[in-house]
Amino acid sequence: MEKITIGIIDDHKIVRQGLKELLEKMNHYSVSHEFESGDAFLEALPLENTPDLFILDYSMPNLNGIEVLKELENRKSNHKVLLLTQHFDEQIIDDAYHFGARGFLHKNCTAQELEAAIDNIVKIGYTNVTEILKRIRNYDGQADKQLQQTIHLTNREREFLTLVCDERELTYDQMAMIMHLSIKSIEAYRTALFERFKIKSKVGLVLFSYKYKLTEPFI
Repeated sequence: MEKITIGIIDDHKIVRQGLKELLEKMNHYSVSHEFESGDAFLEALPLENTPDLFILDYSMPNLNGIEVLKELENRKSNHKVLLLTQHFDEQIIDDAYHFGARGFLHKNCTAQELEAAIDNIVKIGYTNVTEILKRIRNYDGQADKQLQQTIHLTNREREFLTLVCDERELTYDQMAMIMHLSIKSIEAYRTALFERFKIKSKVGLVLFSYKYKLTEPFI
């Protein structure tokens, strides 16, 4: 079986070494990249052989994990990122999901929890989907019911959202080619949906479609 490749972004060498040893002892993972800071990681992009998943530390000098996620979102990156932190802070978790993290784990997690999170992200795109849904704006209570009754998408918006949810994880450039539109038009659809439904990331768009069964493969 082909191994899942992982990149580690953490400013502590001993943590990187410990994670690498732990993951590679599990036999089906291979650590292909290590970065000592968010800056080093961003400067190295684009990578020739992108790992299947990145494990990103929250607490790092200069750029913390959330700031790295924001920059990846600005670059319209499709990288799958699992955020690790020792700070179980509600705002950090909210920000992580809003800016595209595929999952969140406390550094006190077990090896089994880490393995499950990695496998879920690689296989289905996310881990702890239920928790993520609770944290995305407009996904709870009466506001949720009211929004469900007022969702109106144009045919083009629905086509765009379907491509966002495509299991091939298409880039925005690829979506533009498929829809025979300019990248500016694609970005206009993206911005319109972000603003209308208070969504902040591509992950949020996928979860939005998942929650309300708006597009394939959720309908």
